[in-house]
Amino acid sequence: MQTLYLRLAPFLITIIEALFVIAAVALLFFSRSSANRHQPVVITRLERGFARLARRKQLSVLLVGLSLIVVRAGLIPILGIPEPRWNDEFSYLLASDTFAHGKLTNPTHPMWVHFESFHIIERPTYMSMYPPAQGLFLALGQRLGRAWIGQLLVTALMCSAICWMLQAWLPPPWALLGGCLAALRLGLLSYWVNGYWSASVVALGGALLLGALPRLKKHARARDAILMAVGVALLANSRPYEGLLLSIPVAASMTVWLFRERFSRRTLTNVLLPLIMMLSAFSVATGYYYSRVTGSPFCMTYQVNRETYATAPYFLWQKPRPEPVYNHKVMRDFYRWELTQFEENRTVAGALRRTRDKLVSAWQFYLGPALSLPLLAFPWILRDRRMRFPLTALAVFIAGLTPQTWTLPHYFAPATGVLYLLLVQCMRHLWQWPPAHRPIGRALVRAVPMLACAMILLRVAAVLAHTQIEPAWPRGNLKRAALLRQLKQLPGAQLVIVSYGAHHDVDHEWVYNDADIDAAKVVWARDMGKDDNQELLQYFRDRQTWFLEADNPSPQLLPYSN
Repeated sequence: MQTLYLRLAPFLITIIEALFVIAAVALLFFSRSSANRHQPVVITRLERGFARLARRKQLSVLLVGLSLIVVRAGLIPILGIPEPRWNDEFSYLLASDTFAHGKLTNPTHPMWVHFESFHIIERPTYMSMYPPAQGLFLALGQRLGRAWIGQLLVTALMCSAICWMLQAWLPPPWALLGGCLAALRLGLLSYWVNGYWSASVVALGGALLLGALPRLKKHARARDAILMAVGVALLANSRPYEGLLLSIPVAASMTVWLFRERFSRRTLTNVLLPLIMMLSAFSVATGYYYSRVTGSPFCMTYQVNRETYATAPYFLWQKPRPEPVYNHKVMRDFYRWELTQFEENRTVAGALRRTRDKLVSAWQFYLGPALSLPLLAFPWILRDRRMRFPLTALAVFIAGLTPQTWTLPHYFAPATGVLYLLLVQCMRHLWQWPPAHRPIGRALVRAVPMLACAMILLRVAAVLAHTQIEPAWPRGNLKRAALLRQLKQLPGAQLVIVSYGAHHDVDHEWVYNDADIDAAKVVWARDMGKDDNQELLQYFRDRQTWFLEADNPSPQLLPYSN
């Protein structure tokens, strides 16, 4: 029984949601009496009130984001505040700490070899390898008291932006419904807000880009051109490649429209000029950032990190690089594991298996059983002229993701707005299906947000009842966080030398530090053996030094002995 539970554990939430969907659909089809064609007065009034609210577009956009903040903040006593767990999260938090202290990067530390870790660069400067957008939002949160506040704010902005985007494509009630579904599915309990990954900021950029496109074509207003430029800048400074995949169809559509408008004075002054000025300003700012961090405005931190450490390339058609000399076994193991993944993906069987895993994980995250119900109307979408551009953009985007060595759900984040546009349009078609028995389609549409809310309530109730149906809350490396709090309560500055076991999980890293290492209350360093550790101990001779075997089931701090 325990073995069966372990096998089902990653899919338990999805299985429960599927059972909810089956029960809801069965209830609808087995209770199709004539009386059921008359909607209860309460639901009718709710829908009318929802429609009245939706017609107040600005208020709707504001309420989607504000509601997310209020509800997730209210759940803090139950779900807690997440701690970083994955290598990427620690890297983004390094950028956050750097920006929060008014710096663009940090000088290379004299003892940098002891602090080497994943997804950061140590030379020519010490910084996160990722583009700066996510770090900037986390820095805002850090200045407000905690980096996670920035993650919550940008996720709320993302949900509001999706609602705003949908208003340009769909009637107001459906746009508000789409924003609410995004908040329920992506905003409350997903890792996008309950972690420190660069995902919400990417989806925010994509939503601004897609929302500005039809508005520019209809009104040719400068403010929409500015918002489009902001969207492009966010994509370029969060997930540049995936952002480019979304930007190409938008640029093509804009070019066709400008030629049809024959570059009128109105389009030149209200659209092209603001776009060029804003994009130029963002390009200069981005170039200046990279010139400070890597020494060249045309060299990204990501490039420096991959060229320094990685052997596996980003795309499957590329060839592996020669293996460099690593200073630490754990670093060598990580990048050899990456190379194994790359080589497996280049085989037919490996490519098919990885493609299956990518599709399943993306479906689980973005749709799940409940939001798959509207896809019953997808054949109508294929014949919907208004959806030709979204379908084309989505096809281009997915084709561009195919040759990547790795793909996680948030790699799809730029196209989140496209997906929810198609999803809500499917719901509009389903609302009218079938013509002779419209209540069936409408009942299915009504069931979607109800099922989404039911899953939120179930998951929160499970936490309150201490019933394990998903990983425990709060999320993150709680053992490291607990030891860090313990160390911060001790008098004086602390140094922790971390050692791992023979079967260490390369995704479970402990050695990450603040932007200003010398000023940090706690410094984490790798165990390099007693002889090599001496230079570190000499440098930090005023610190109390601890030894930590991080792979122990219950890691404990032990006084370091020479």
